[in-house]
Amino acid sequence: MNMLLTESSLTNVTDSLPLRLLTVREYNLMAQVGILTNDEKVELIKGQIVTISPQGSFHAAAITRTNRLLTNQLNEILIRLQLPIIVNDVSQPEPDIAIVKYDPLDYDDRHPLATEVYLVIEIADTTLKTDLEIKRQLYASANIPEYWVLDVKQRQLYIYRQANNGDYETTIILSDQDSIELLNFPDAKIKVSEMLRPLK
Repeated sequence: MNMLLTESSLTNVTDSLPLRLLTVREYNLMAQVGILTNDEKVELIKGQIVTISPQGSFHAAAITRTNRLLTNQLNEILIRLQLPIIVNDVSQPEPDIAIVKYDPLDYDDRHPLATEVYLVIEIADTTLKTDLEIKRQLYASANIPEYWVLDVKQRQLYIYRQANNGDYETTIILSDQDSIELLNFPDAKIKVSEMLRPLK
């Protein structure tokens, strides 16, 4: 069985085939013993090892800009960039940005749990469908209170809030002319345009 799937093919896996899903513990053990190497760009989603799309310059720059905006406005939290969070026993994604509860050891003994996550942000250029569907449901099922998807091509920000029964009840779609306050940090206000490449 080929356990390495692309993000786009994850939705095409047939339900008629029995799959042996991995747990977070087994996935991390594979990395510890060298089955998965440090240079492999993968994450665990719903028990399956999924390859992460290579980063384009637009994607990387959007992460940098957004991190700078959040760092300048938020205190007493940690901002993690493309690092694992544990959302359940079979999923350990590595979101582009995660705002998590402060830990004096910077989580050096474990990865943050979903209950310690305030906000997840995915930057989408080639992964929009996956981020809007699979990742949205994944984060909602873990009751992560707020999830953003920044569409760098269409210059839009999708905001999902109020997780309930495996999905979010509230969806907001903002243009690059709009601003948004963070759900758990109402004093922090982000302009969508500042997350994106400046228009000429």
